[in-house]
Amino acid sequence: MSCGPVCETTPHPAPAGLWNILGDEGFRLFFPLGAAYAALWPFLWVLAFGFDLPLAREVPPSLWHANEMLVGAFGAALAGFLTTAAPEWTDTAPIKGRNLWLLAALWGTGRAVGLFGWDGLGALGALADLAWMTALLLYLLQLSWQQRTDRLLAFAAWLAILLGCVLAARAGFWEGNTGLASRALNLAGLAFLGLLGLALSRITVPVTNLVLDPSEKTSPFRPHPGRLNLAPGLVLVAMVGEIAGLSPAVSGFLMIAAGAAFVDRVAEAFIGRAAFRSEILMLAGSSALAGAGLMLAGAARLGAPWPEITGLHLAFLGGLGLGVYAVFCIAGKLHTGQPLGQAFSVRIGALCVGLSAFLRIAPDFGFDLPGPHLGMAVVFWSAAFLLWLRNFWPMLSRIDRAGGD
Repeated sequence: MSCGPVCETTPHPAPAGLWNILGDEGFRLFFPLGAAYAALWPFLWVLAFGFDLPLAREVPPSLWHANEMLVGAFGAALAGFLTTAAPEWTDTAPIKGRNLWLLAALWGTGRAVGLFGWDGLGALGALADLAWMTALLLYLLQLSWQQRTDRLLAFAAWLAILLGCVLAARAGFWEGNTGLASRALNLAGLAFLGLLGLALSRITVPVTNLVLDPSEKTSPFRPHPGRLNLAPGLVLVAMVGEIAGLSPAVSGFLMIAAGAAFVDRVAEAFIGRAAFRSEILMLAGSSALAGAGLMLAGAARLGAPWPEITGLHLAFLGGLGLGVYAVFCIAGKLHTGQPLGQAFSVRIGALCVGLSAFLRIAPDFGFDLPGPHLGMAVVFWSAAFLLWLRNFWPMLSRIDRAGGD
């Protein structure tokens, strides 16, 4: 995703062949991988495997599921976002070709192990995941040093935090310490929320200005600067409280504060009639669901009559899920030279993400839904990313020689 409304790049000959086209820029390769895995993995886990992975014996399937959703599906989105945005923010050449495919191969190795909960090759999957995340972190630090810029350091810091959480989770897997693994994966989800907060702060302003003035001659939208990093900052405070072992009451209030900061970002969508544009609604919806989920989780620690995991499911599935979907849609348009505006089926996909999150948590609030609610939640979730893939694959797999990329 660009830090500005339109990607200004030096024209270059379009690569020939699907392999070279997908390897031309990070979003072309990792966004389809992330969307396909986000659609496939939950569908297999719930509807095909019935919550019981065929090769998982030592690690509980629920923890494998959480790892694959965070590190697998959302991890691919993160890799595609950073390998596309970082070179644009620093005016450098993007990773492409063999190096980009190598990064994808490391990610894919982790998924080959995690797809079936392959305990016997868990160490290989862990090393592959840690390798691609470390490579991405070093890439951001290298660009920061070479360009003498601090624009990437916040993302690098959050990526380092995420790497530490994933390492702790894998250590829990290795030792059979499910308590450590579960806690580390929850922290990894919070780290992704921190990254989401940063990404929204970079995306929302240029996209909103582009919606308000497609000519790009003016910048009518200028949010309060204190709002930009408030949400990720308070998520970090909540994580520190979690690691420090603060009381449930204190840590609950910290999570509520972090959630309120995300909800506060929804006010950025109050831009008049243009607020009903799909891009604005998706970005605001991501903040709203992430914030509501964190506040529900915090309230549970204060004694509210629902489990804490209910709030985390809403924050991770709804907030992160819709945020990833929004980035896929917005970056997929702008970086292929298309104007903003989403197809009807893509907008339906965004609604499916929200509906999936609602179905996942509805029984915890006493809603007696007909049929298997988890199965329906998975169907809506998978449908959303398949709809995105169906609409955007023609744009991602083809580069117009006349129009560039």
